[in-house]
Amino acid sequence: METAKTTWAIDPMHSEIIFKVKHLVISTVTGKFEKFEGSVLTNGDDWNGAEVEFSADVNSINTGVGDRDSHLKSADFFDAENHPKLTYKSTSFKKTDDDEFVMNGDMTIRGTTRPLEIKVSFGGIMVDPWGNTKAGFELSGKINRKEFGLHWNAVTEAGGMVVADEVKLSLNVELAKVK
Repeated sequence: METAKTTWAIDPMHSEIIFKVKHLVISTVTGKFEKFEGSVLTNGDDWNGAEVEFSADVNSINTGVGDRDSHLKSADFFDAENHPKLTYKSTSFKKTDDDEFVMNGDMTIRGTTRPLEIKVSFGGIMVDPWGNTKAGFELSGKINRKEFGLHWNAVTEAGGMVVADEVKLSLNVELAKVK
């Protein structure tokens, strides 16, 4: 007999979507997306084989510097006017250890879709004081921004690049059981 499907939704008040990229090769700039949503479909409370969908509002990008955020939203980078969302849809979610998983899927940024592997650490399940079932995860991965059409860069006087190609992704996600 097949296990009943369970739907989970990202709790945005207890989750964060962070990225880090090297600037001038000597320091790291951290940014995040303020508005995002996602859902997970599982077989009961079994995360192995989970189906994940996620999207972030590009216009909600926040690096703490308004001018930089505006540049990131421009056609030089995300082109938010023509591509207002970035999305991810899993193709597999496999257990690799007790509380560790590897999720593979398709990331779409600026109209370009590429495969992306993400490491997932399961933090556990807890019922909050209001009777809601929550599950916690930490996720990490990396992309090459140029593979998604984010090509802008500049060269320093010494010949170094202003923005690195590799972008590290770090997500802390709390899911709420919907049904």
